Amino acid sequence: MSSPKHEIKFTKLFINGEFVDSLSGNTFKTIDPATEQVLATVSEGRKEDVDLAVKAAREAFDNGPWPRLSGEARRKILLKFADLIDENADELATLEVIDGGKLFGPMRYFEVPIASETFRYFAGAADKIRGSTLKMSSNIQAYTLREPIGVVGHIIPWNGQAYMFATKVAPALAAGCTMVVKPAEQTPLTGLFVAHLSRLAGVPDGVINVVNGFGILPELPCALIWTLMRLRLRDPRKLVVRLCMPQHQAICNQCRSNWEENRLSSSLTMQILIKPRNLTILGNLTSKGEMCVAGSRVFVQEGVHDVFVKKLEVMVKGWATGDPFDLATRHGPQNNKQHYEKVLSCIERGKKEGATLVTGGKPFGKRGYYIEPTLFTNVTDDMTIAKEEIFGPVISVLKFKTVDEVIKRANATKYGLASGVMTKNIDIANTVSRSIRAGAVWVNCFIALDRDAPHGGYKMSGFGREQGLEALEHYLQVKTVATPIYDSPWL
Repeated sequence: MSSPKHEIKFTKLFINGEFVDSLSGNTFKTIDPATEQVLATVSEGRKEDVDLAVKAAREAFDNGPWPRLSGEARRKILLKFADLIDENADELATLEVIDGGKLFGPMRYFEVPIASETFRYFAGAADKIRGSTLKMSSNIQAYTLREPIGVVGHIIPWNGQAYMFATKVAPALAAGCTMVVKPAEQTPLTGLFVAHLSRLAGVPDGVINVVNGFGILPELPCALIWTLMRLRLRDPRKLVVRLCMPQHQAICNQCRSNWEENRLSSSLTMQILIKPRNLTILGNLTSKGEMCVAGSRVFVQEGVHDVFVKKLEVMVKGWATGDPFDLATRHGPQNNKQHYEKVLSCIERGKKEGATLVTGGKPFGKRGYYIEPTLFTNVTDDMTIAKEEIFGPVISVLKFKTVDEVIKRANATKYGLASGVMTKNIDIANTVSRSIRAGAVWVNCFIALDRDAPHGGYKMSGFGREQGLEALEHYLQVKTVATPIYDSPWL
């Protein structure tokens, strides 16, 4: 298993329209998870670099053209941005593979095109941002304006840089905001390349700034967050993050910012077998389980449980693991060594707590962060693998009897991002869909994400929504303008 040699073109910080070294001169290495080899040495941003990026974004917002462009002008630039992503799809897909362990085929023909279409979707919204007229008493004429909120900060996780970059940056650009983007330190290369494309698309200097570096918990505890959230400078007005729970709690506790958490989804399988088996595989092993909406718990009704597990075992064993550039491969390496070791430790804990390991559960190959696709049965609600997000290629099957029981058990978690219901019974589908406390309920489908569908969670699975026109609202604020007219007591 080896990645082709590839020229890494952009490794510096992107501030005010230029690629620059960090002020400290510090760097860090980014690793190919398939080979464990160093890909590139990347500039490491620190607080002083974020200061420069925030100032550039502030200047671009206060005095630059972007917030003042017509919606039509912003739309044209966003459409050009989308075209450039398509033109460079091979490059972006390759970066996602060698830097993040993704599979080339799905990246080239699915995720990267979704990123470009996300830019097109919000380009279509850029010239349709409008307020409303108000009927007020006392002969006052009033209307509202929806204006960009200002400088925003985006913190992007490592499990899909092109897609995550698009879902955050595109609506902010459409609204007229400027921004500072911090890619995950494990996968900095895609964000830097997309920053380069933004310049080619005509996005003005300072509108998009990209600062690599270690963000939340290492020796720079919240350094980037603190700078972004400095209330005394009133920059930025919005912080959009998608990270693991400890990092979110650190941000919430220390910065009291908006946060989004995606974890611990459930799939409820009832009465039908063929489609649920396929959806269970796709919902858990796609992108080696490194998905915020992975169906971590699979509840299967006891009448079909044994047959379901036998057939699922065959499918899991046949899930091809190997070279991520081979289009026949369905399962690549975990994103980074630390996460690889965490997934393996979760598997070991599942075995120790009494779950039955049906297949998988071991490292795969002699190098790279590969883990065999793994299937557990006899999982109970109190086991760690049922309560905590593994974010890896691990399927946990839990048995249930009645619909009321499974609803109660599915809801017995502090998380609630997504869920799936597999049934031919419309009454069951409706009952469960209305009863599950999660941001998405997919009936006889799974991972039904779309740029027009709002995406976010209940409970500790997040504040706010990405995608859909609802996402645009995060980057706009409303102003009311009132004017007295004839016979008004104000005149």
